[in-house]
Amino acid sequence: MSLKASCRWRGARLRTILILFIVLFIAPLAEAQTKLRFVTWRSEAERVWEQIIADFEARYPGVKVVQEVGPHSSTEFHDLVTQKLRNRDPEMDVFFMDVIWPAEFAAANWALPLDAFFTAAERNLFLEAPIQANTYDGRIYGVPMFVDAGMLYYRKDLLEKHNLPPPRTWPELVRQARIILAQERDPYLTGYSAQFKQYEGLVCNMMEFVLSNGGALWNEQRLQSTLDDAKAKEAVRFVRDQIIRLIANRGILAYQEPESLALFTQGKAIFHRNWPYAWEASNDPRQSKVAGKVGIVPLPAFPGQKSAATLGGWQLGISRFSRNPQLAWQFVQFMTSGETQKRIALETGRGPARKALYHDPEILKKSPQFQSQYETFTLAAPRPRTPVYLPLSNILQRYFSSAIAVADSDIDQLARAASRDMDRALDLLRDRRQR
Repeated sequence: MSLKASCRWRGARLRTILILFIVLFIAPLAEAQTKLRFVTWRSEAERVWEQIIADFEARYPGVKVVQEVGPHSSTEFHDLVTQKLRNRDPEMDVFFMDVIWPAEFAAANWALPLDAFFTAAERNLFLEAPIQANTYDGRIYGVPMFVDAGMLYYRKDLLEKHNLPPPRTWPELVRQARIILAQERDPYLTGYSAQFKQYEGLVCNMMEFVLSNGGALWNEQRLQSTLDDAKAKEAVRFVRDQIIRLIANRGILAYQEPESLALFTQGKAIFHRNWPYAWEASNDPRQSKVAGKVGIVPLPAFPGQKSAATLGGWQLGISRFSRNPQLAWQFVQFMTSGETQKRIALETGRGPARKALYHDPEILKKSPQFQSQYETFTLAAPRPRTPVYLPLSNILQRYFSSAIAVADSDIDQLARAASRDMDRALDLLRDRRQR
């Protein structure tokens, strides 16, 4: 055999050995990697979340986190998660929960109780309201990731130009918006941007109007709807006649958070209702035309009443049907740690769920608004913890949407019908309480 042929033969043999080594040793190791499936919504800061997950994988080299990204809408994301839980899908390990879901998932026996992992001492490090929201029947079912509450953003430059202070009442906000709109004569400028599409965000927005007028959505003690009460209807009528008709773009009826925020950051809205994360986006010159021109205050109230902000926020839960709950808890623990929550606060402007972070010098230097928001978070009004919240929310969404979208809607009739429907749903809880 020639030297050249011998070299070719040896090369071929080495390639064969290398292929066999990969097949026999490397491939099985790759297949042995433990996968953890995380079902999450579509975030406005995907890069941040991806890097945090990459850091978790670096800390646990044998683990691969597989993300399943659902829709941004809380209502649509709820449908995705509940379908998986209803089907006892063992592939889903960890999932995001809106602050209103833990009671429903706990009552259905879908969410894993976390008492064995999430100790009482650890819970004391978190804000009280989100911990209560994750507790049902004396057990804890979720770990708060970040907390939200409705806030009012405003064009500081426009209010200063027209010698107007930040509004403290809703009628004052409308009056100021009309003054600015009349004097600016900008056909693209609108007075108010918020979330009035028919989804859960609509309930949050309308609840703030109703509560800040001294009304309520329902009486939790008597388990009866209060939508037909005068104060509640008065607030709804104000939104229809003063907000939608006088100062807002009709497109607001189709806005969720991203659309309403985009209108504000493009300089086309004077006032904007959103969650705390909008501060970061509004003041980022890379994505906002009004960076440095934005102010933030608590939401207005009606004359003689107190401001009300809906408690929002997201938590991580573990599926009862997960094949690896211990690993799932390690992931939840990492994602809700002080280190991770601080990072999220710094990079996205999301309000942390851990109390100590509201006194963190680095966070307050980057986001000084958290110092004033802390009280808002502690006093934010939670939506009731109830396993029948979903049908109640659906009734509320239909009622509010119909009432504010049509200029001559019969709010009295719509409120009576919605109240009857809510009372039927609340009968389920009343029967359980009487047993």
